[in-house]
Amino acid sequence: MKMGKKAKKGNSGFDDNGYKKNATSQVTDGTGKFKKSFKHHQNSDSQAPVIRKQVEPETAKYFSEIANLFESQGVDVEERSVICGNALEEARGKEFELATDYIISNTLQTLLDGCNLDNLCSFLRGCANIIPAIAMDRSGSHVAETAFKSLARHVQDTEAYTIIEETLKMICKVIVVNPLDLMCNCYGSHVLRSLLCLCKGVPLDSPEFHGAKGSKVLAERLNLKVSHLDGNDSQHLQQGFPSLLKFLVSGMMNCTKEDMKTLQVDQYSSLVLQTALKLLAGNDQELLHIIPVLLGCNKENLAEGKFIDMIIAGETVESMKEPAFSHLMEVILEVAPESLYNNMLTKLLKNSLFELSSHPCGNFVVQALISHARTKDQMELIWEELGLKFADLLGMGRSGVIASLIAACQRLQTHEYKCCEALATAVGSKNETSKFIVPRILFLDGYFSYDDKSSWSWPGGAKMHVMGSLILQAIFKFQSEWIQPYILSVTSMDAEHVLEAAQDARGARVIEAFLASDASTKQKRRLVVKLRGHFGELAMNLSGSFTVERCFNAGNLSLREAIASELLAVRTELSKTKQGPHLLRTLDIDRYATKPDQWRSKQASKQSAYNEFFVAFGSSESKSTKSNKLLYNASMDTSEHEELNIKKDIDGSLISTSVVDDTSSEKKGRKKRKRDVASEDAVGSNRAIEKAVKNFLSSSTPDKKRHNASNQRLKI
Repeated sequence: MKMGKKAKKGNSGFDDNGYKKNATSQVTDGTGKFKKSFKHHQNSDSQAPVIRKQVEPETAKYFSEIANLFESQGVDVEERSVICGNALEEARGKEFELATDYIISNTLQTLLDGCNLDNLCSFLRGCANIIPAIAMDRSGSHVAETAFKSLARHVQDTEAYTIIEETLKMICKVIVVNPLDLMCNCYGSHVLRSLLCLCKGVPLDSPEFHGAKGSKVLAERLNLKVSHLDGNDSQHLQQGFPSLLKFLVSGMMNCTKEDMKTLQVDQYSSLVLQTALKLLAGNDQELLHIIPVLLGCNKENLAEGKFIDMIIAGETVESMKEPAFSHLMEVILEVAPESLYNNMLTKLLKNSLFELSSHPCGNFVVQALISHARTKDQMELIWEELGLKFADLLGMGRSGVIASLIAACQRLQTHEYKCCEALATAVGSKNETSKFIVPRILFLDGYFSYDDKSSWSWPGGAKMHVMGSLILQAIFKFQSEWIQPYILSVTSMDAEHVLEAAQDARGARVIEAFLASDASTKQKRRLVVKLRGHFGELAMNLSGSFTVERCFNAGNLSLREAIASELLAVRTELSKTKQGPHLLRTLDIDRYATKPDQWRSKQASKQSAYNEFFVAFGSSESKSTKSNKLLYNASMDTSEHEELNIKKDIDGSLISTSVVDDTSSEKKGRKKRKRDVASEDAVGSNRAIEKAVKNFLSSSTPDKKRHNASNQRLKI
């Protein structure tokens, strides 16, 4: 079957709301309002408004018949491409009217998705001069997106590369003439970001470049994940058009540099610029040119080596309190070359860090600055401004800044003890014992919002604080001699409070972090015994099962048997849960039920092997503890797929709340901010020792289940 020319009868088209269009209308911004140029945009080459004509009745009928034909499933694969090509030929000269029609645009998307490359490129070249107008329409933007996605499917074909490049070059040349309106349009900005991704060679729907989730960004800032931009994520790159990407980005920047103040605070242009910067990550030469322009630097200052004028610097810092620009600054700090980062720290942000940290949006800029510090000297400058402000920042609900500080000090191995001391001082006083430190951090918001802090007590039944949990997890990674007040506090908690913490997913992560810390075995067991009688109950909970496993590995033979006994009592019910089968196998509960003496013998043999290893490799408490962590990982060399899914379920629900449920003041300031900024999980070091441990214990550790899953789990 082959569709010929259009019929001569039919109905008129419809507008993007489903209503009949007037005979002619100006292109709209997709919201029903006429598109207005920015009053401060002075580009003399600005394109004239596109006038939209009414779709002719016979044309509307023709495309309606095409749509009905495809819906009837009466076209085979070979005929489909031919019909799509013929229909796109019929659209020539009417691309704008058809693409912006509420109903016909859907048919056009079907045609662009099913046609061959020649027809696709012919259509795009035919409407290249009006592609911005199409992209800024609610219906037209979907047509443009579909066309780019269809192009992306052909990019890997080497024979098609040249024709695709020429087509994209025509479109890019049109866009750089007047990119401002397109960048600041809710529909056009999304199309432009897809075009940037196509030029780079990354998937058009890539979440890393269309905006990473806030939970991912937070995980990277707290050293829980490697940045998704490290190495430019080259494993996901397809064939791209690097020269076109450079031409498009530089063209946009050159044409809009006079309007940079507008672009900084506009939410849609901010997203376009964020995407462009992420795609250029690692290209220092381009970034050194683009980022100063984004910050408002002028050529004269750059030529004189001033980087930025002090007046402009003050205005730029003030703009960082705007949601759109604070998002953009986060990405700028993430991708900036080291020399540029250092200039921003010393000449732009210095002496403004506490002011920004106090602001609901500006504090995220400071978090990004801290998280991407490269050197100890840079951290020293940051510490000078914020090191004595822990109590103030926590009181204002800026716990994210504190968490970033702790993580950065840990990563750069500087100010570690000062961090621990400053946090302990912020949540207590010199006259108080260390007992209250951990409970107050677990309920961070509740404590700091309490009027009479001296009379604050454990709020039974209240949810524990996400950021407080993350902060404590980071604290327990420090050397034990620096965190003695925290160790004393967690081991001094009442048994009922320890149980409540273990039942809360956030509190459970803190207990697990403590059990994995450099604290002594005696201190760890002091905490574990407070959960006796409740291990079966905890195991039935999705997150509690991991706590039970950590307690088991931290316990001596009698504690392990007590845990096994409690799990045996609930074995039937536990086996029906998602996490139960894995836990029962890991702790070898079936063997304990049928051959308890053999189970005890194996556990004793394993403990004996540990002790022998400690003697061979060093017996000090600190070395013993570190070796114990390696032994634990080494004895669990492989992970089952089902356990990985369990951990992902828990971690996804926890870390996703870390931005939404952070602090009440940050929620108010960021209510309308959607995280649109941006991996592999961090892997432990010292592989050589792990290998030695595995060889040493190969005959006494038959159950190897947990190592990989432990690496892949975000300990939150």
